[in-house]
Amino acid sequence: MQHANTLELKLSALLIIDMQDAFRAKIKDFEETLGRIVIATRGATLLNLPVLVTEQYPKGLGHTAPEIVSVLPPSTQIVEKTTFSSCGDGGFKAQLESLKIKQVLVTGIEAHICVNQTVHDLLASDYKVHLLRDCITSRNPADKETAFRKMELSGAIPSSTEMALFELLRDAKHEQFKAIQGLIK
Repeated sequence: MQHANTLELKLSALLIIDMQDAFRAKIKDFEETLGRIVIATRGATLLNLPVLVTEQYPKGLGHTAPEIVSVLPPSTQIVEKTTFSSCGDGGFKAQLESLKIKQVLVTGIEAHICVNQTVHDLLASDYKVHLLRDCITSRNPADKETAFRKMELSGAIPSSTEMALFELLRDAKHEQFKAIQGLIK
């Protein structure tokens, strides 16, 4: 029997929140976080997981980092928003609801603003939220840690890219095991 907090392939989607170029120079670990999100996105694509992407006010903050855009599934529709919570945007909510999923793997920036508010709204809508902690950051490390604490106390489940991908695989006999292993190693 599988625990309720374990990821299930058919019930999950990856969410990338506001990984926009304008933050590249402002967030110290942007490049590291970006690299891990690229791995998570490639893994999600190999596993046929839906990928949702938001951009916060792209007129002022630019678009999603090209490293991410280059690995997105072709059907991905990036949602432009002004609300801090992705769930505050009708287009995002419609995309999410159309997927008929129950678990959301969350990545992006900034942990204490858009990620935090999105996570709380997802939790309030009865989604199981898995925080890929190695794929979430903020300008200020103290804000990031405070956000993780608050989101986890509210019910979000801490995870990482490697943990989530192997949890979704469940078995070394999975047809994508070698490909996923190659992304991680």
